[in-house]
Amino acid sequence: MPAEGAMYDQILKWKAALLHMLWPENIESFPGWKVLLTRMLQVSFAVVRDFLEGQLTLRSMSLVYTTLLSLVPLLALTFSVLKGFGVQNQLEPMLVNTLSALGDKGEEIARQIVGFVDNIKVGVLGSLGLGMLIYTVISLLHKIEKSFNYIWHIEQARPLGQRFSEYLSVILVGPLLIFSALGMTASLMNSNVVEALASMPLLGLVVHSIGKLIPYALVIVAFTFVYIFMPNTRVKIGPALIGGTVAGVAWETAGWAFGAFVANSGNYTAIYSGFAILIMFMIWLFISWLILLLGTSIAFYCQHPEHLAVRHGKQQLSAIMTEKLAMLTMFYIGRHFYRQQNDWKLDDMARWLGVPLNISEAIVDKLHATQLIILTSEGSPPYVPARDMETLQTRHILDAIRSGNEDEGLMQWRLPAEPAVDRLLEARDEAIDQAMQHQTLKDMVLAGMDSNTSSGEKHS
Repeated sequence: MPAEGAMYDQILKWKAALLHMLWPENIESFPGWKVLLTRMLQVSFAVVRDFLEGQLTLRSMSLVYTTLLSLVPLLALTFSVLKGFGVQNQLEPMLVNTLSALGDKGEEIARQIVGFVDNIKVGVLGSLGLGMLIYTVISLLHKIEKSFNYIWHIEQARPLGQRFSEYLSVILVGPLLIFSALGMTASLMNSNVVEALASMPLLGLVVHSIGKLIPYALVIVAFTFVYIFMPNTRVKIGPALIGGTVAGVAWETAGWAFGAFVANSGNYTAIYSGFAILIMFMIWLFISWLILLLGTSIAFYCQHPEHLAVRHGKQQLSAIMTEKLAMLTMFYIGRHFYRQQNDWKLDDMARWLGVPLNISEAIVDKLHATQLIILTSEGSPPYVPARDMETLQTRHILDAIRSGNEDEGLMQWRLPAEPAVDRLLEARDEAIDQAMQHQTLKDMVLAGMDSNTSSGEKHS
């Protein structure tokens, strides 16, 4: 209908205006504060887009189910570790603090969980029972890693051996670090020096404010560690800290808001009776996992801003885009090889191309499969030209990228012969040959370097 068509056109105009505002041209010329503000809006837009696509909520719900199955075995292992240091009695207060958003119901759930943990006798489980206990916990951590890897566009999970060693290290050492940090914080806040400072009018306000901020700081540190450790890739401390800060503050704030909701949820208790506690607990678990995954998404976009404008999933490249990316990739590799600059990585090239890393890797894989580049044994640089740059013609690069990765079952000789089409394609190929004039990769590299020098540009 005309009215609906006009509304649709208007929505498209609004969307185009929003994208133009978020991705303005020549952003490098903006003042620093404006670049920072624009980047914050871009990250917010990308995170909201990922949330609306639904994968984060689905994975959060899946983690809720896995948590319900794995929580008691996880705490049983934690209890065993803490018992060896004589601090096992601190497990219930920590649970109560973690579930404080549930109010009085949180204390009840904490007592029930600790009761389940007490009923597990690790010493009498036997090797099979202990193995199943550890497997349940490892499964939870593996599912968390898979969710993180999805956000970070990583298809390869940790190997099985590495998975067991690193996960068990966190399970065994993590509780000790957490309780050590809590104990040191409590001792510091109760020390005579802090109490003396708290008694002073002005410094007392500062000490009180620091005491209020300590829970936020501990949550931020915990989230930051998870963001660095869980994905099967190298995560920089800066992006992880940004994601941990946003998620940590959001989690503490959500806990306060959810606590107010639970305090006024008498109707739910009347309707669901004893199930109300379980329902509230599951809702809080879902909110917690969702906040954790959203923080992961923030960390990812801060470290890889080239993904901000690209939806999650496999990107489809046009033939024109593939050809240009292939030529630019060969130019980048050839230029660094000619200059003997070996300290570059695939991340650097993807950043120079302005495309996500997975797209750059796909182009590199095509060039490697067609034997235009070879993998080095040193790893830096990762690739070099497979042939002499003076003999490797740019037309060969174009032909290789056009014919590469073709399905073996699709053979050109089986296509219908149509002279008019064949003549047109032959004329196109002859025009390309004439335009390139047997130009080699070295010619292209030198021409590009001369052009950059004359224009005063500097490229990595």
